Amino acid sequence: MTFNSQMKTALEEANTAAQRGEVPVGAVLVGPDGAILARAGNRTRELFDPTGHAEILVIRQACETLGSERLSGCDLYVTLEPCPMCAAAISAARIARLYYGASDPKSGGIESGPRIFDHPQSHHVPEVYGGIAESECAALLKSFFAERR
Repeated sequence: MTFNSQMKTALEEANTAAQRGEVPVGAVLVGPDGAILARAGNRTRELFDPTGHAEILVIRQACETLGSERLSGCDLYVTLEPCPMCAAAISAARIARLYYGASDPKSGGIESGPRIFDHPQSHHVPEVYGGIAESECAALLKSFFAERR
């Protein structure tokens, strides 16, 4: 299925991020026609930028590619439940559908924590599908942090 292949691409980005010493989160943004507009892994350390999350990077790239601040009709695939900052950016970009892998009870902003899309200030709420390739996504994160302890 398409969402599995796109999550596989997001996992590739997460693995590449881990090799750079970044928290292994990967994201892929797909246009309404199914073509990949952007793909990235976390780069907060590399860029010295606390906003360098994979989701933010693909949103920036796709907006530049399309010449618009709106990503209507686009789908976002990310290996970890987005944090509150990324959830707010997803809403602001008007992304149609969000697919994510592992839940993040500690820092998530969708089903955990502040549940950004449930707030009345959230002007746009995408369709949300969690648990895509969840075991693979979670295993990558657990392995990464186990090696650092």
